Amino acid sequence: MKKDRFIPLRKSDLIQTCLDDGRLSSDQLKGFKILCQLIVSTMHFEYHQILEELKDSYAPFDPNSDTLPMTKLTDDILLAKQSNFTFRFTQVLNAANFEKVTDQDLQEALQEESLFKVRLAVEFEDFEDVVFYRRGEYQQTETISKFWGLLKQKITFTNYDKVAVYIKFKDVNYFAQSKSTTANFESGSTIIKLFQNVPKADLEMLFPNSQVRMRTIDKAIIGGSALVGGTVVLVTKLGASLIVLAGLFGFWLGLSNKEVTINTQELIALGVGTGVLGGFIFKEWSKFKNRKLRFMKALADNLYFKNLDNNSGVFHHLIDSAEEEECKEAILAYYFLITQEGPMAMQQLDEKIELWFKKKFDFEIDFEITDALSKLQRFGIVKLTDGQYTALPIKTAQVKLDAQWDALFNFS
Repeated sequence: MKKDRFIPLRKSDLIQTCLDDGRLSSDQLKGFKILCQLIVSTMHFEYHQILEELKDSYAPFDPNSDTLPMTKLTDDILLAKQSNFTFRFTQVLNAANFEKVTDQDLQEALQEESLFKVRLAVEFEDFEDVVFYRRGEYQQTETISKFWGLLKQKITFTNYDKVAVYIKFKDVNYFAQSKSTTANFESGSTIIKLFQNVPKADLEMLFPNSQVRMRTIDKAIIGGSALVGGTVVLVTKLGASLIVLAGLFGFWLGLSNKEVTINTQELIALGVGTGVLGGFIFKEWSKFKNRKLRFMKALADNLYFKNLDNNSGVFHHLIDSAEEEECKEAILAYYFLITQEGPMAMQQLDEKIELWFKKKFDFEIDFEITDALSKLQRFGIVKLTDGQYTALPIKTAQVKLDAQWDALFNFS
Protein backbone atom coordinates (compact mmCIF):
# COMPACT_ATOMS: atom_id res chain seq x y z
CA MET A 1 0.00 0.00 0.00
CA LYS A 2 1.24 3.48 -0.89
CA LYS A 3 2.83 5.44 1.97
CA ASP A 4 0.93 8.49 3.21
CA ARG A 5 2.24 12.05 2.93
CA PHE A 6 0.53 13.00 6.18
CA ILE A 7 2.84 13.54 9.18
CA PRO A 8 0.93 12.07 12.15
CA LEU A 9 2.31 14.43 14.80
CA ARG A 10 1.11 17.72 16.20
CA LYS A 11 3.27 20.64 15.11
CA SER A 12 4.33 21.47 18.68
CA ASP A 13 5.18 17.81 19.35
CA LEU A 14 7.36 17.66 16.24
CA ILE A 15 9.24 20.83 17.25
CA GLN A 16 9.80 19.45 20.75
CA THR A 17 11.06 16.16 19.28
CA CYS A 18 13.63 18.06 17.22
CA LEU A 19 14.70 20.03 20.31
CA ASP A 20 15.08 16.80 22.30
CA ASP A 21 16.83 14.91 19.50
CA GLY A 22 20.31 15.91 20.65
CA ARG A 23 21.57 17.16 17.28
CA LEU A 24 21.35 20.87 18.08
CA SER A 25 23.97 22.51 20.28
CA SER A 26 22.94 24.31 23.43
CA ASP A 27 23.50 27.64 21.63
CA GLN A 28 21.22 26.59 18.77
CA LEU A 29 18.27 25.35 20.82
CA LYS A 30 16.72 28.71 21.72
CA GLY A 31 17.35 30.14 18.26
CA PHE A 32 15.77 27.11 16.55
CA LYS A 33 12.67 27.42 18.71
CA ILE A 34 12.32 31.12 17.81
CA LEU A 35 12.86 30.34 14.12
CA CYS A 36 10.11 27.70 14.25
CA GLN A 37 7.76 30.33 15.70
CA LEU A 38 8.62 32.68 12.82
CA ILE A 39 7.96 29.94 10.26
CA VAL A 40 4.64 29.12 11.92
CA SER A 41 3.61 32.80 12.01
CA THR A 42 4.53 33.29 8.36
CA MET A 43 2.55 30.23 7.26
CA HIS A 44 -0.39 31.29 9.41
CA PHE A 45 -0.51 34.70 7.72
CA GLU A 46 -0.33 33.16 4.25
CA TYR A 47 -3.11 30.69 4.96
CA HIS A 48 -5.27 33.38 6.51
CA GLN A 49 -5.16 35.11 3.11
CA ILE A 50 -6.17 31.89 1.39
CA LEU A 51 -9.02 31.40 3.87
CA GLU A 52 -10.41 34.86 3.11
CA GLU A 53 -10.27 34.11 -0.61
CA LEU A 54 -12.08 30.80 -0.12
CA LYS A 55 -14.79 32.45 1.99
CA ASP A 56 -15.37 35.11 -0.66
CA SER A 57 -15.49 32.60 -3.53
CA TYR A 58 -17.77 30.16 -1.72
CA ALA A 59 -20.25 32.73 -0.34
CA PRO A 60 -22.65 32.70 -3.35
CA PHE A 61 -22.94 28.90 -3.19
CA ASP A 62 -23.05 28.38 0.57
CA PRO A 63 -26.39 26.70 1.49
CA ASN A 64 -25.87 27.68 5.15
CA SER A 65 -25.15 31.36 4.57
CA ASP A 66 -26.81 33.71 7.09
CA THR A 67 -25.69 37.02 5.54
CA LEU A 68 -27.46 39.24 3.00
CA PRO A 69 -26.13 39.34 -0.57
CA MET A 70 -25.01 42.89 -1.34
CA THR A 71 -25.26 42.65 -5.14
CA LYS A 72 -26.76 40.27 -7.66
CA LEU A 73 -23.90 38.48 -9.38
CA THR A 74 -23.93 37.75 -13.10
CA ASP A 75 -23.54 34.21 -14.40
CA ASP A 76 -19.99 34.99 -15.57
CA ILE A 77 -18.97 36.22 -12.12
CA LEU A 78 -20.57 33.20 -10.44
CA LEU A 79 -18.72 30.88 -12.83
CA ALA A 80 -15.43 32.65 -12.09
CA LYS A 81 -16.00 32.41 -8.32
CA GLN A 82 -16.87 28.72 -8.59
CA SER A 83 -13.76 28.05 -10.65
CA ASN A 84 -11.53 30.00 -8.25
CA PHE A 85 -13.02 28.22 -5.25
CA THR A 86 -12.49 24.79 -6.80
CA PHE A 87 -8.88 25.64 -7.66
CA ARG A 88 -8.05 27.04 -4.20
CA PHE A 89 -9.92 24.27 -2.36
CA THR A 90 -7.96 21.63 -4.30
CA GLN A 91 -4.73 23.43 -3.40
CA VAL A 92 -5.63 23.39 0.30
CA LEU A 93 -6.51 19.69 0.19
CA ASN A 94 -3.19 18.90 -1.45
CA ALA A 95 -1.32 21.03 1.12
CA ALA A 96 -3.16 19.15 3.88
CA ASN A 97 -1.79 15.95 2.28
CA PHE A 98 -5.14 14.59 1.09
CA GLU A 99 -5.20 12.28 -1.93
CA LYS A 100 -7.94 12.26 -4.56
CA VAL A 101 -10.10 9.14 -4.52
CA THR A 102 -9.88 7.79 -8.05
CA ASP A 103 -12.91 6.81 -10.12
CA GLN A 104 -11.74 3.19 -9.87
CA ASP A 105 -11.63 3.36 -6.06
CA LEU A 106 -15.10 4.89 -5.99
CA GLN A 107 -16.54 2.25 -8.31
CA GLU A 108 -14.97 -0.52 -6.20
CA ALA A 109 -16.50 1.01 -3.08
CA LEU A 110 -19.96 1.10 -4.68
CA GLN A 111 -19.70 -2.57 -5.67
CA GLU A 112 -18.36 -3.89 -2.35
CA GLU A 113 -20.77 -4.97 0.37
CA SER A 114 -21.21 -2.44 3.14
CA LEU A 115 -19.68 -3.31 6.51
CA PHE A 116 -22.91 -2.08 8.07
CA LYS A 117 -24.97 -4.52 6.02
CA VAL A 118 -26.88 -1.67 4.40
CA ARG A 119 -27.46 -1.45 0.67
CA LEU A 120 -27.62 2.11 -0.62
CA ALA A 121 -28.77 3.54 -3.94
CA VAL A 122 -27.27 6.82 -5.20
CA GLU A 123 -28.80 8.99 -7.93
CA PHE A 124 -25.64 10.30 -9.64
CA GLU A 125 -27.65 12.28 -12.19
CA ASP A 126 -28.42 14.86 -9.46
CA PHE A 127 -24.79 16.01 -9.40
CA GLU A 128 -22.89 18.26 -11.75
CA ASP A 129 -19.57 17.56 -10.06
CA VAL A 130 -18.46 14.98 -7.47
CA VAL A 131 -14.96 14.71 -6.02
CA PHE A 132 -13.79 12.66 -3.02
CA TYR A 133 -10.48 13.14 -1.20
CA ARG A 134 -9.02 10.92 1.50
CA ARG A 135 -6.13 10.94 3.95
CA GLY A 136 -4.72 8.10 6.01
CA GLU A 137 -5.31 4.82 4.14
CA TYR A 138 -4.63 1.61 6.05
CA GLN A 139 -5.87 -1.96 6.53
CA GLN A 140 -8.11 -2.56 9.55
CA THR A 141 -9.47 -5.81 11.02
CA GLU A 142 -12.83 -6.04 12.77
CA THR A 143 -14.96 -8.89 14.12
CA ILE A 144 -18.54 -8.91 12.85
CA SER A 145 -21.56 -11.05 13.73
CA LYS A 146 -23.28 -13.27 11.17
CA PHE A 147 -26.41 -15.41 11.21
CA TRP A 148 -28.13 -13.49 14.01
CA GLY A 149 -25.04 -13.43 16.22
CA LEU A 150 -24.45 -17.20 16.07
CA LEU A 151 -21.19 -16.83 14.15
CA LYS A 152 -18.29 -14.40 14.53
CA GLN A 153 -16.09 -13.57 11.56
CA LYS A 154 -12.94 -11.45 11.28
CA ILE A 155 -12.76 -9.27 8.19
CA THR A 156 -9.97 -7.04 6.91
CA PHE A 157 -10.87 -3.91 4.98
CA THR A 158 -9.41 -0.62 3.75
CA ASN A 159 -10.16 2.31 6.04
CA TYR A 160 -9.68 6.05 5.54
CA ASP A 161 -8.84 8.34 8.47
CA LYS A 162 -10.39 11.40 6.80
CA VAL A 163 -12.62 11.81 3.76
CA ALA A 164 -13.52 15.18 2.23
CA VAL A 165 -16.51 15.33 -0.13
CA TYR A 166 -17.08 18.07 -2.72
CA ILE A 167 -20.44 17.94 -4.53
CA LYS A 168 -22.12 20.49 -6.80
CA PHE A 169 -25.81 19.94 -7.55
CA LYS A 170 -27.29 20.55 -10.98
CA ASP A 171 -29.28 23.70 -11.63
CA VAL A 172 -32.97 24.35 -11.06
CA ASN A 173 -33.91 23.35 -14.62
CA TYR A 174 -32.73 19.79 -14.06
CA PHE A 175 -34.66 19.34 -10.80
CA ALA A 176 -37.80 20.89 -12.33
CA GLN A 177 -37.83 18.18 -15.00
CA SER A 178 -36.52 15.22 -13.00
CA LYS A 179 -38.20 12.97 -10.45
CA SER A 180 -35.33 13.32 -8.02
CA THR A 181 -36.16 13.01 -4.32
CA THR A 182 -33.21 15.20 -3.25
CA ALA A 183 -35.34 17.83 -1.54
CA ASN A 184 -33.03 18.86 1.29
CA PHE A 185 -30.48 20.61 -0.92
CA GLU A 186 -30.78 23.73 -3.01
CA SER A 187 -30.35 23.28 -6.74
CA GLY A 188 -27.08 24.72 -8.03
CA SER A 189 -25.56 24.76 -4.53
CA THR A 190 -22.19 23.31 -3.59
CA ILE A 191 -21.83 21.20 -0.47
CA ILE A 192 -18.62 20.23 1.25
CA LYS A 193 -18.39 17.64 3.99
CA LEU A 194 -15.62 16.15 6.08
CA PHE A 195 -15.82 12.69 7.66
CA GLN A 196 -13.52 10.54 9.76
CA ASN A 197 -12.89 6.81 10.05
CA VAL A 198 -14.70 5.75 6.87
CA PRO A 199 -14.35 2.21 5.43
CA LYS A 200 -13.71 2.30 1.70
CA ALA A 201 -16.66 -0.05 1.14
CA ASP A 202 -19.00 2.53 2.73
CA LEU A 203 -18.11 5.61 0.68
CA GLU A 204 -21.58 5.61 -0.89
CA MET A 205 -23.14 6.44 2.48
CA LEU A 206 -21.45 9.87 2.25
CA PHE A 207 -23.58 10.95 -0.73
CA PRO A 208 -26.35 13.38 0.28
CA ASN A 209 -29.04 11.60 -1.74
CA SER A 210 -28.25 7.98 -0.82
CA GLN A 211 -31.35 5.90 -0.06
CA VAL A 212 -31.59 2.65 1.86
CA ARG A 213 -32.49 -0.42 -0.19
CA MET A 214 -33.10 -3.97 0.99
CA ARG A 215 -30.33 -6.41 0.21
CA THR A 216 -31.25 -9.62 -1.62
CA ILE A 217 -30.74 -11.69 1.52
CA ASP A 218 -33.03 -9.38 3.51
CA LYS A 219 -35.74 -9.71 0.88
CA ALA A 220 -35.28 -13.49 0.87
CA ILE A 221 -35.62 -13.68 4.68
CA ILE A 222 -38.78 -11.58 4.74
CA GLY A 223 -40.22 -13.20 1.59
CA GLY A 224 -39.48 -16.73 2.82
CA SER A 225 -41.07 -15.99 6.18
CA ALA A 226 -44.12 -14.52 4.48
CA LEU A 227 -44.45 -17.48 2.12
CA VAL A 228 -44.23 -20.11 4.87
CA GLY A 229 -46.47 -18.18 7.24
CA GLY A 230 -48.98 -17.38 4.51
CA THR A 231 -49.20 -21.03 3.50
CA VAL A 232 -49.85 -22.05 7.10
CA VAL A 233 -52.59 -19.41 7.44
CA LEU A 234 -54.26 -20.46 4.20
CA VAL A 235 -54.24 -24.14 5.13
CA THR A 236 -55.30 -23.82 8.79
CA LYS A 237 -57.67 -20.86 8.68
CA LEU A 238 -59.05 -20.80 5.18
CA GLY A 239 -58.66 -24.38 3.96
CA ALA A 240 -62.28 -25.47 4.26
CA SER A 241 -63.63 -22.09 3.20
CA LEU A 242 -61.46 -22.03 0.10
CA ILE A 243 -62.80 -25.41 -0.99
CA VAL A 244 -66.35 -24.08 -0.69
CA LEU A 245 -65.44 -20.89 -2.58
CA ALA A 246 -63.73 -22.90 -5.32
CA GLY A 247 -66.90 -24.96 -5.79
CA LEU A 248 -69.03 -21.79 -5.80
CA PHE A 249 -66.90 -20.06 -8.46
CA GLY A 250 -66.85 -23.28 -10.49
CA PHE A 251 -70.69 -23.35 -10.47
CA TRP A 252 -70.91 -19.63 -11.42
CA LEU A 253 -68.46 -20.08 -14.27
CA GLY A 254 -70.25 -23.14 -15.58
CA LEU A 255 -67.41 -25.49 -14.79
CA SER A 256 -69.59 -27.58 -12.46
CA ASN A 257 -73.31 -28.51 -12.41
CA LYS A 258 -73.35 -29.02 -8.65
CA GLU A 259 -75.02 -26.15 -6.82
CA VAL A 260 -73.10 -24.89 -3.79
CA THR A 261 -74.59 -23.21 -0.77
CA ILE A 262 -72.74 -21.44 2.05
CA ASN A 263 -74.25 -21.64 5.48
CA THR A 264 -73.79 -19.13 8.28
CA GLN A 265 -71.02 -21.11 9.98
CA GLU A 266 -68.99 -21.33 6.79
CA LEU A 267 -69.54 -17.60 6.12
CA ILE A 268 -68.28 -16.71 9.60
CA ALA A 269 -65.25 -18.98 9.15
CA LEU A 270 -64.52 -17.33 5.82
CA GLY A 271 -64.72 -13.86 7.38
CA VAL A 272 -62.47 -14.86 10.28
CA GLY A 273 -59.96 -16.49 7.94
CA THR A 274 -59.88 -13.44 5.65
CA GLY A 275 -59.29 -11.21 8.68
CA VAL A 276 -56.46 -13.44 9.86
CA LEU A 277 -54.89 -13.40 6.39
CA GLY A 278 -55.19 -9.59 6.21
CA GLY A 279 -53.57 -9.29 9.63
CA PHE A 280 -50.76 -11.57 8.57
CA ILE A 281 -50.10 -9.52 5.41
CA PHE A 282 -50.05 -6.31 7.46
CA LYS A 283 -47.66 -7.92 9.96
CA GLU A 284 -45.22 -8.95 7.21
CA TRP A 285 -45.42 -5.51 5.61
CA SER A 286 -44.66 -3.95 9.01
CA LYS A 287 -41.64 -6.25 9.39
CA PHE A 288 -40.35 -4.98 6.07
CA LYS A 289 -40.84 -1.34 7.06
CA ASN A 290 -39.32 -1.84 10.51
CA ARG A 291 -36.27 -3.59 9.06
CA LYS A 292 -35.79 -0.71 6.64
CA LEU A 293 -36.14 1.78 9.52
CA ARG A 294 -33.46 -0.11 11.46
CA PHE A 295 -31.16 0.13 8.45
CA MET A 296 -31.83 3.87 8.18
CA LYS A 297 -31.13 4.31 11.89
CA ALA A 298 -27.86 2.39 11.54
CA LEU A 299 -26.90 4.70 8.67
CA ALA A 300 -27.86 7.85 10.60
CA ASP A 301 -26.04 6.73 13.76
CA ASN A 302 -22.95 5.91 11.74
CA LEU A 303 -22.90 9.27 9.97
CA TYR A 304 -23.55 11.13 13.24
CA PHE A 305 -20.26 9.94 14.72
CA LYS A 306 -18.26 10.15 11.49
CA ASN A 307 -19.24 13.66 10.41
CA LEU A 308 -16.59 16.25 11.37
CA ASP A 309 -17.71 19.41 9.56
CA ASN A 310 -19.93 20.81 6.82
CA ASN A 311 -19.68 23.43 4.06
CA SER A 312 -17.70 26.56 5.06
CA GLY A 313 -16.66 24.85 8.31
CA VAL A 314 -14.80 22.25 6.24
CA PHE A 315 -12.34 24.62 4.63
CA HIS A 316 -11.76 26.32 8.01
CA HIS A 317 -10.85 22.85 9.27
CA LEU A 318 -8.71 22.05 6.22
CA ILE A 319 -6.92 25.41 6.26
CA ASP A 320 -5.76 24.64 9.79
CA SER A 321 -4.68 21.15 8.75
CA ALA A 322 -2.85 22.44 5.63
CA GLU A 323 -1.08 25.08 7.69
CA GLU A 324 0.04 22.42 10.17
CA GLU A 325 1.36 20.14 7.43
CA GLU A 326 3.21 22.92 5.64
CA CYS A 327 4.87 24.04 8.88
CA LYS A 328 5.90 20.50 9.82
CA GLU A 329 7.42 19.87 6.39
CA ALA A 330 9.40 23.13 6.41
CA ILE A 331 10.62 22.66 9.99
CA LEU A 332 11.75 19.06 9.39
CA ALA A 333 13.61 19.93 6.19
CA TYR A 334 15.38 22.89 7.82
CA TYR A 335 16.22 20.88 10.94
CA PHE A 336 17.96 18.14 8.95
CA LEU A 337 19.83 20.63 6.77
CA ILE A 338 21.08 22.67 9.73
CA THR A 339 22.23 19.58 11.64
CA GLN A 340 24.26 18.19 8.72
CA GLU A 341 27.95 18.99 8.28
CA GLY A 342 27.65 19.86 4.61
CA PRO A 343 25.25 20.39 1.68
CA MET A 344 22.75 17.67 0.77
CA ALA A 345 20.99 16.60 -2.41
CA MET A 346 17.21 16.53 -2.39
CA GLN A 347 16.94 12.74 -2.60
CA GLN A 348 19.49 12.23 0.17
CA LEU A 349 17.64 14.64 2.45
CA ASP A 350 14.30 12.97 1.68
CA GLU A 351 15.65 9.52 2.58
CA LYS A 352 17.24 10.75 5.82
CA ILE A 353 14.00 12.35 7.02
CA GLU A 354 11.87 9.29 6.18
CA LEU A 355 14.36 6.93 7.85
CA TRP A 356 14.58 9.13 10.96
CA PHE A 357 10.79 9.25 11.22
CA LYS A 358 10.49 5.47 10.90
CA LYS A 359 13.14 4.85 13.57
CA LYS A 360 11.73 7.51 15.88
CA PHE A 361 8.02 6.71 15.61
CA ASP A 362 7.84 3.32 13.83
CA PHE A 363 5.74 4.94 11.12
CA GLU A 364 6.48 5.22 7.40
CA ILE A 365 5.71 8.46 5.59
CA ASP A 366 6.21 9.73 2.05
CA PHE A 367 7.85 13.04 2.95
CA GLU A 368 7.01 15.97 0.64
CA ILE A 369 10.63 16.99 0.11
CA THR A 370 10.03 19.11 -3.02
CA ASP A 371 7.30 21.13 -1.33
CA ALA A 372 9.31 21.54 1.88
CA LEU A 373 12.43 22.83 0.11
CA SER A 374 10.45 25.19 -2.12
CA LYS A 375 8.97 26.82 0.99
CA LEU A 376 12.39 27.23 2.59
CA GLN A 377 13.78 28.74 -0.61
CA ARG A 378 10.83 31.12 -0.79
CA PHE A 379 11.58 32.20 2.78
CA GLY A 380 15.20 32.73 1.73
CA ILE A 381 16.66 30.52 4.47
CA VAL A 382 17.99 27.72 2.23
CA LYS A 383 20.45 27.99 -0.67
CA LEU A 384 20.67 25.73 -3.72
CA THR A 385 24.09 25.35 -5.37
CA ASP A 386 24.82 22.74 -8.04
CA GLY A 387 21.93 20.54 -6.91
CA GLN A 388 23.00 20.70 -3.24
CA TYR A 389 20.95 22.38 -0.51
CA THR A 390 22.43 24.29 2.42
CA ALA A 391 20.54 25.90 5.31
CA LEU A 392 21.49 29.39 6.43
CA PRO A 393 22.64 29.59 10.06
CA ILE A 394 19.79 29.92 12.55
CA LYS A 395 20.56 33.55 13.46
CA THR A 396 20.80 34.55 9.80
CA ALA A 397 17.54 32.75 9.01
CA GLN A 398 15.83 34.65 11.84
CA VAL A 399 17.01 37.96 10.40
CA LYS A 400 15.70 36.94 6.95
CA LEU A 401 12.21 36.12 8.26
CA ASP A 402 12.14 39.21 10.50
CA ALA A 403 12.95 41.37 7.47
CA GLN A 404 10.05 39.81 5.54
CA TRP A 405 7.65 40.65 8.36
CA ASP A 406 8.98 44.23 8.55
CA ALA A 407 8.44 44.67 4.79
CA LEU A 408 5.02 43.08 4.96
CA PHE A 409 3.68 45.41 7.64
CA ASN A 410 5.93 48.40 6.88
CA PHE A 411 7.50 48.35 10.32
CA SER A 412 10.22 50.92 10.81
